[in-house]
Amino acid sequence: MSAAAPSTDSPTAAGPANDVGVGVPGAASAELPSPGSADWVHRFYFDPNSADPAGPAPQESVDRCKTMLDAHVRAMVQWHFSEETGSPFWLEKKKTYDFDPLEITDFAGLKQFPVFEDDWLRGGPVRRWLPKGLEGKPLYVFETGGTTGTPKSRLVAEDHWIDYELFSDTLPEDKFPMGSDWLMLGPSGPRRLRLAVEHLAQYRGGLAFCVDLDPRFVVKSLKAGNTEVAKDYQKHVIDQAWIVLTSGHNVKCLFTTPKLLEALAMRALDEGTSLAELGITGIFGGGTEFTPQWYKFATEELLEGQVYLTPTYGNTLMGLACGKPFAAEDNYKITYYAPQPRAVTEVVDFDDHTKTVDYDATGRVKLYTLTPELFIPGFLERDEGEREKPCGKYPWDGVSGVRPYHVFAKKTTVGVY
Repeated sequence: MSAAAPSTDSPTAAGPANDVGVGVPGAASAELPSPGSADWVHRFYFDPNSADPAGPAPQESVDRCKTMLDAHVRAMVQWHFSEETGSPFWLEKKKTYDFDPLEITDFAGLKQFPVFEDDWLRGGPVRRWLPKGLEGKPLYVFETGGTTGTPKSRLVAEDHWIDYELFSDTLPEDKFPMGSDWLMLGPSGPRRLRLAVEHLAQYRGGLAFCVDLDPRFVVKSLKAGNTEVAKDYQKHVIDQAWIVLTSGHNVKCLFTTPKLLEALAMRALDEGTSLAELGITGIFGGGTEFTPQWYKFATEELLEGQVYLTPTYGNTLMGLACGKPFAAEDNYKITYYAPQPRAVTEVVDFDDHTKTVDYDATGRVKLYTLTPELFIPGFLERDEGEREKPCGKYPWDGVSGVRPYHVFAKKTTVGVY
């Protein structure tokens, strides 16, 4: 399924499809699809042929991916700031800048934009974010955040499908068998996660069972000091999951959060069984930070080394950043790589968001979203971490040790996530 995007025949395209001039990892030739199209990202999201997926990335691969990203940026800027295809929000914003976004030719040029303010996403009218080039498409409204106050909202046509199709390509098929059914043990309601995981299951030939879960109720209870209420609600959620897993379905794959995974695994232990014995072979988790200690505990103790667990880092704005392939020498260190070119993460200086920190140094996570449906030229996440070098499978910068930004950490309440 492909989102509408600038094509090589469009007057808003950023030049010929092969103006990149070189191939990228996995490409057989220099002939490239249209930058920004689903075919573009499906072919070049990561390097499936890397000889050493967890090892250092060859410089040639790094250079090629940078070239691809620059071409993608050109196409996305033309799309979002053209009068023919741009959104009302960005066309109006363009009038306030002392530079012309249409003259941006590479990723570095995005540094000219001021930081994206997340309050812009709170409240309506939400249609001000709809690019003219996507008018007429069926749309979803997804919310993110909003534990208190007005949540952030974004319009989506097909981004959630494409993001999870790309993620699907990274999953080992022996652990996530094609045709298997899934359990979606995470937030439902206005969040995109339920529909995204459901599409992931369908894309892989299966279907998804879902639970009913409102994370805002949990956080609200914890903030009010009602810890017993929160525990009872967690038990209610686990009871729903347990019924699915013990009712004779073909569930082999699971999405869940670290806290819920732990609760579900302990429920299995209390029942005298394990998730592996219940048929689960692969789990992908997200929603809150994975520490190396918990990753090791979950893999070796909760799952007894019998179930594959892959951590992810993502949100409604960026899609899914995948974890670096597991390597024993990393000692359960978790490094995430954003789904370039559709999203980019940088680790930037705490005092100057236009400067990336050195490799292995600590900084704040800065996000760029670059799809035909959403353009975010630099948003400071509520997270910090360490900048990591490109690896064989993902030949661009990564971030490890992701955790709440220290300025906000003491004010953050973690519920089911």
